[in-house]
Amino acid sequence: MAEAPPSSAAEHKAHAPRTVRCFVLTISDSKTPETDASGRLVQELLRAGGHEVAGYRIVRDEPAEVQAVIQACCQDPGVQALIMTGGTGITARDSTFEAVEALLEKRLPGFGELFRVLSYQEIGPAAMLSRAQAGVRARRLLFSLPGSPAACRLALEKLIVPELGHLVREVSR
Repeated sequence: MAEAPPSSAAEHKAHAPRTVRCFVLTISDSKTPETDASGRLVQELLRAGGHEVAGYRIVRDEPAEVQAVIQACCQDPGVQALIMTGGTGITARDSTFEAVEALLEKRLPGFGELFRVLSYQEIGPAAMLSRAQAGVRARRLLFSLPGSPAACRLALEKLIVPELGHLVREVSR
């Protein structure tokens, strides 16, 4: 009996890079490297998943500052993905969504949709306040996550780390 051909997703994953070079960006008006629990957690989870942290920075929740870091990362051949945490809520100071959205060449709406579904299972209707998003710029993956460690853990463990190599393979083609 002939073996069934592998599924497209399984085939893609089989040819995906095992290690992705990621830049971690925390967007916060108050965090420091010592108090940035989410930024540290993102780095730890990326490394635990076999990925490399190519850089880390904290910037204020100012659109021009956020966009400058994104643009620099997208020109850096040592960065394949940018994981951002913070600034995705709905307060007057939360401007990360708009700053990132303006730079995306392609959007991955499924990421935000799945994140909110999974978040709803953990925190209930407050999940609707999240404006987590993902997309592509200059063949780099951009993920914008809420600032809470629990939200970062959820996004990294359930969505980003399991698919990161596959996503990089697809965006690089």
